[in-house]
Amino acid sequence: MKILWKNRNNYTEVLGINERNLSYVYSMNPKKYFKLADDKALTKSILENNSIPCPETYGIIEAVGRIPEVWKTVEHYHKLAIKPSSGSGGNGILILEKKKDGLWYSQGDAFPLEDIFSHMARIIMGMYSRSSSDKVLIEQCIVSDPFFKTMYPKGVPDLRIILANNKAVMAMLRLPTDRSGGKANLHQGGLGIGIDIASGRLLKAYDGSEYHTSHPDNGNKISDIELPGWNKILEISIACSKVFPLNYLGVDLVLDEKHGPMVMEINVRPGLGIQLANKQGLKKELINKK
Repeated sequence: MKILWKNRNNYTEVLGINERNLSYVYSMNPKKYFKLADDKALTKSILENNSIPCPETYGIIEAVGRIPEVWKTVEHYHKLAIKPSSGSGGNGILILEKKKDGLWYSQGDAFPLEDIFSHMARIIMGMYSRSSSDKVLIEQCIVSDPFFKTMYPKGVPDLRIILANNKAVMAMLRLPTDRSGGKANLHQGGLGIGIDIASGRLLKAYDGSEYHTSHPDNGNKISDIELPGWNKILEISIACSKVFPLNYLGVDLVLDEKHGPMVMEINVRPGLGIQLANKQGLKKELINKK
């Protein structure tokens, strides 16, 4: 991992992928429970059964032949999120909105029904996951809290919180950019913004090569702004840690304009870019939480 911050004393505190896997992912998490995080449908069932807020599930499709049947039960909604149950990195996610003309649109372009069905078939055939087959998850479409519009008006930002032994260790906000096409994923060009975990105050934004105090696309301020409902966000994250049999995990959340913090997914192998966003290594923080 390329270290960009100046405090060289922090270099030894940076967690690398091999040490993460050996010392935390595999030593703290029984492998038999990985599927509870890797399969979003299973994740959602655990969240729902424990009254942890998450987007409502409208439908799950496990076979191509059931696509038309399940579609009839969800087509009355005006907004939908279609995603692979075992996908990662935002791949395969399709956001649909029905306009007044009765047609479905994605990112402003008309999206014919046959293309929707084809996309779901590709999900089931495993084109967006690590296996040869997958399930389609159709769920409530998140409408981002207006708070984020002051920074960047498009897409849905999300929060990543890493926890160890039911304690929050490090957090970041992932914010879309023009380069990321409205998606918050870092590898697609989104910004990683460190968060002061005690207060919920935003630190600097990292774009993959340099740090910013304002959004690089519009100049809107980012640094030193406090996230709304930060204590509730931490409370929900810790609740997730307690109901999943995992002692090291990442919790991804969004802030919905009506429902507040909602859990999107659980990661048993949370990425290490959060260290760059915070200009801080994970090792010391993890040791302090043991």
